[in-house]
Amino acid sequence: QVQLVESGGGLVQPGGSLRLSCAASGFTLDDYIIGWFRQAPGKEREGVSCIGNNDGSTYYVDSVKGRFTMSRDNAKNVVYLQMNSLKPEDTAVYYCSAVLAAVLRSVRDMCVVPPKYYYGMDYWGKGTLVTVSS
Repeated sequence: QVQLVESGGGLVQPGGSLRLSCAASGFTLDDYIIGWFRQAPGKEREGVSCIGNNDGSTYYVDSVKGRFTMSRDNAKNVVYLQMNSLKPEDTAVYYCSAVLAAVLRSVRDMCVVPPKYYYGMDYWGKGTLVTVSS
């Protein structure tokens, strides 16, 4: 079965850390740019971080720069998002998504695409909930 499965979400106090994982099955991630997106209650889904398939180049939205780190292990077919110094405003459902690298001009393009174009992503996971609260 072709799918992306996120894990690692949970409840954490402000200032804490979590590491999210996105595991692919039924296909290999080698040719795909991978993105982490999040959707907070009452808000639109937004791109958080994206990573290239060949050189591992990354893009981060300004609100998470210096706190989140995205990485990938193509051998394991898994992508990670290390989240440090978490804030209450990071509370959201986090989704991973995959797009064939050949159809994008850059890693950044995947993360900044408007939500109305999300249907064009090749794969989406079902999400994992991150709650940052004391």
